[in-house]
Amino acid sequence: MPSQTAESRIREFILKNFPLARKNGLKPNDKWLETGMIDSLGILDLVSFLEKEFSLAISDEDLEPRNFESLEAVAEFVVKKAEGGR
Repeated sequence: MPSQTAESRIREFILKNFPLARKNGLKPNDKWLETGMIDSLGILDLVSFLEKEFSLAISDEDLEPRNFESLEAVAEFVVKKAEGGR
């Protein structure tokens, strides 16, 4: 299943780059901005990673909080975007 692959690659990036995620653990539905695990600059780092890692072009319209609120949301967004959806 492609979303599992995407999710595991995203999880690895988050754990490597965000100390609070390593410290507190990373559940699929944790709300990153609400919990302070990742801030807005961290989201930009994540977007940059996603564009490179998955060969995506993420537009300003894609930068909705719901697309980047949790591991599960980001993985779903990546799979949809990779399939040509929005």
